[in-house]
Amino acid sequence: MEKIRENIRVAVIFGPGNRVAPVWFDWRRRKYTVREVTYSWRERQGEATVFHFAVSDGADLFELAYNADSQIWALTAVD
Repeated sequence: MEKIRENIRVAVIFGPGNRVAPVWFDWRRRKYTVREVTYSWRERQGEATVFHFAVSDGADLFELAYNADSQIWALTAVD
């Protein structure tokens, strides 16, 4: 996977039990629809909890990260 680390805009659905599901995201002036979340995990970075999502648009695989402390989404990698 190629490391990216760019802040992006993401549309999400927040569900019960602290569930977060990305629906689409914008990257470099292009909108990508999330067809599948293949894996998700969370980690601590200092005081912040960061939620990671491996998502596919049907053609490519992306890693999205949401920092719950700063409320910033980032695209961290693409394959």
